[in-house]
Amino acid sequence: MRVAETRELITKKWGWFLALGILLIVAGIAAIAFPLAGTIVAKTFLGWLFLIAGVVMVVHAFQAPGWQGFLWELLVGLLYVIAGGYLAFFPFTGLITLAIVLAVLFIAEGIFEVIQAFRVRPHEGWFWLLLSGLAALAVGLLIAIDLPGSAVWALGLLVGINLLFSGWSYVFLALAGRRAHETAAKR
Repeated sequence: MRVAETRELITKKWGWFLALGILLIVAGIAAIAFPLAGTIVAKTFLGWLFLIAGVVMVVHAFQAPGWQGFLWELLVGLLYVIAGGYLAFFPFTGLITLAIVLAVLFIAEGIFEVIQAFRVRPHEGWFWLLLSGLAALAVGLLIAIDLPGSAVWALGLLVGINLLFSGWSYVFLALAGRRAHETAAKR
């Protein structure tokens, strides 16, 4: 879709963008207010995604049994089914492992972004990359230091924050679309 078509779509459907933004903001607030529930919902949703992907991979493997990657795809598909089933049907188990993975992910991301910031310095915007890296590092360390307690809040809080940012971005996009719609209507 070209830029002009995208702008026109947002201008015409700004109300839908606003509704989506408000829904995401409410979901984000709920996930932040109830981080354990947000963690369980996110973990269960991830489990279902893995489970569905695994089933599709297994079915696909049997649809092309002569393919050289048959055994690999079958094994990976079964691994996805097992991991997805575990995440989806046992929502309270594995929260500590998930928190450890999140801590390691954020710490590694933070280190890499800080290094990258100094590599691109003095290019405009390098400071924002540095700030992002330091924030990721801080979040990772916060999760790691609070283990095992962080297992019940980390994922839900992060999902909530992400939903809030996504929601506000849709709200601002919708408001810009509304202004464009009103301007076009006055012409």
